[in-house]
Amino acid sequence: MKRLDMILNHETFKQQLAAINEAEENRCFCNHDMQHLMDVARIAWILNLEDGIGLEQDFVYAAAILHDIGKGRQYKEGISHEIAGSEIAGEILKDCEFTEEEIFRIKRAILSHRDPAVAKDHNLRSVIFRADKMSRPCFMCKMHKECNWSEEKKNNTIFY
Repeated sequence: MKRLDMILNHETFKQQLAAINEAEENRCFCNHDMQHLMDVARIAWILNLEDGIGLEQDFVYAAAILHDIGKGRQYKEGISHEIAGSEIAGEILKDCEFTEEEIFRIKRAILSHRDPAVAKDHNLRSVIFRADKMSRPCFMCKMHKECNWSEEKKNNTIFY
């Protein structure tokens, strides 16, 4: 997947991921590291296949890999990571051979990846939202009781 490799090797992606890793170095709750991004990508791809949506694999993986890329700016500047991530992703994707339509759809998925209203849709936004949720096994987390997420927000089941 040439375009995905281009994202992973993009200087802005590497810088933003390093900023997230640094900010979360001592974090005891869920991290937004490469492991999480790959978990979301793999689950999103499976959901795409199971639901028969028909999205291209590098397109799904790109959205998943970039969905939390704004976390560093959220920590540093207090800006919503969905908004920051959409802006950062747009810059990266332009350099990685994605079309304007693909960039628009990926940015839209990033902007709505925490919005439960998209869960029932049959598109990229839905698979990214559900995969992000499913990637977090809150029901088995050692920090479950200390976590400040509401019970509605926590993933207390395997499937969403």
